[in-house]
Amino acid sequence: MSATSDVVIVGAGLIGCATAFDLAKRGLKVTVLEKRAVGAGGTGRSSAIVRQHYSNELTARMALHGLRVFQDFDERVGGDCDFRRTEWVTIASSADRAGMEANVKLLQGYGIQTELLAADDLETMVPGLDTGDLVAIVHEPESGYADPHLTVHGYADAARRFGAKIVQGCEVTGIRFAADRVVGVDTRSDRYDAPVVVNCAGPWGARVAEMAGIMAPIVCSRVQVAVFRRPAEYSTHPVIMDFINGIYLRPETGGITLVGSIDPAEANDVVDPDDFPEHASTEFLQEMGEQFVRRYPPMDMSECLDGYASIYSITPDWHPIIDEAPRGSGCYICSGFSGHGFKLAPAVGLMTADLITKESNPEFPTRMFRLSRFAEGDPVRGRYEYSISG
Repeated sequence: MSATSDVVIVGAGLIGCATAFDLAKRGLKVTVLEKRAVGAGGTGRSSAIVRQHYSNELTARMALHGLRVFQDFDERVGGDCDFRRTEWVTIASSADRAGMEANVKLLQGYGIQTELLAADDLETMVPGLDTGDLVAIVHEPESGYADPHLTVHGYADAARRFGAKIVQGCEVTGIRFAADRVVGVDTRSDRYDAPVVVNCAGPWGARVAEMAGIMAPIVCSRVQVAVFRRPAEYSTHPVIMDFINGIYLRPETGGITLVGSIDPAEANDVVDPDDFPEHASTEFLQEMGEQFVRRYPPMDMSECLDGYASIYSITPDWHPIIDEAPRGSGCYICSGFSGHGFKLAPAVGLMTADLITKESNPEFPTRMFRLSRFAEGDPVRGRYEYSISG
């Protein structure tokens, strides 16, 4: 059996569903093929943090756009993403102070609500937090987190309302070309014809790219999250990114805190996205518990409830590939978000739809994310980079 669409999207994670939504809204006939289920890859286990603290203009503006969508999700997309404004704080050591101060000024210039905090202010905000080694603290009062499942299904349902078809349990096995143009994809049971194919396969992105004859520098890496129940008297806290101890803390309902690593060395845990340990290791849980208590001493009375592992699609510069590859082929790649995809997804859907429909968008140009940047020795770099010091 074969079916014909204007666009076939491979992957029904948040990036794929957001892209389907923006394309279908423009009147294109869109089919999304998902080997498992909507959000079953990295999206479903995302910590779903929504913040704007990036060190280059484009990604900061993309994140700000994402925040506005999450804040007004029902009106802009439809449904409820359960966005929770918890505020967001990042803390760093003296080596990063100058860069952090400059970055705050940069972000404020784009209309992002962010400010430097004194240690006393953070102590008031989070009683019991250890602020003794903090010399640079940045605060975003509008930020927080959303529910990854509600968000991806919200986008999927919105895409369907505009006519998109999402086929689950449908693994793509090949991409077909006629001369130098894509003409469709094959699955284990059916053929789907389309002059445009978009690789939104996330951790499977390199595999799908190979089907089109493209070597995409994307690796699938395993990332872990520890889950703790806070003592009853500690009701909640902001999302905290701690560069000194190399961790992030994300509150959850029911008195829960998720603790994960922000150490880039996580990229070295390369795995098969179809076969990897989905539980956090004992060593990881112990390490996260120690770092959690180091930053937040009252949490020595917290209870470790276990942990889990998810997967990231990571590129050499930790930024995505959003490009037509090969050029003029109708074959597009939108993958390699390196853990940033959730908060950027609303902007990415627009950017990918603009790229496919050849609409110029000066607010969100895609050139910075071209595939060729790696061969050209021109990786994406922020103006100010922070270091893990603990």
